[in-house]
Amino acid sequence: MPGHARSPGDQGALEALRRHVEESAFHAWAGFELVSVEVGVVEVALEVAPHHLNPAGILHGGMIATLADTAIGLAIRSALPPDQTHRTAQLNVHFLSKVEGGRVRALGRTVRVGGRMAYGEGDVVDEEGELVARASGTFIVLPRA
Repeated sequence: MPGHARSPGDQGALEALRRHVEESAFHAWAGFELVSVEVGVVEVALEVAPHHLNPAGILHGGMIATLADTAIGLAIRSALPPDQTHRTAQLNVHFLSKVEGGRVRALGRTVRVGGRMAYGEGDVVDEEGELVARASGTFIVLPRA
């Protein structure tokens, strides 16, 4: 993928990213599962639970946006050198259909990583593979503290 700083053979860095997600209190609280991780491509899943639903009984849009942001952000992170990190600067989400339960997945893809900014895109799909939302995000690239 254009603009990737990390090489596809960097398995140690990908394992570190996997551990980062597994040890994250936020990801555990949200119910996110890291399904797969490659350089520039990450899949995250969520088993929809009652506390993820809005008062109308459908998956809350904020959860869909968070799932998309997580998948895209982790895809960006997987493509950064180990001495860099990132922060979401802008997230754009188009909600295309509702989800009432089951398992949803988000596939995040790195499109471009530059010296100061990165851009990625992602799709959220339901159990049948139907598109629920399409998202894009711009991320600030920073030195790791």
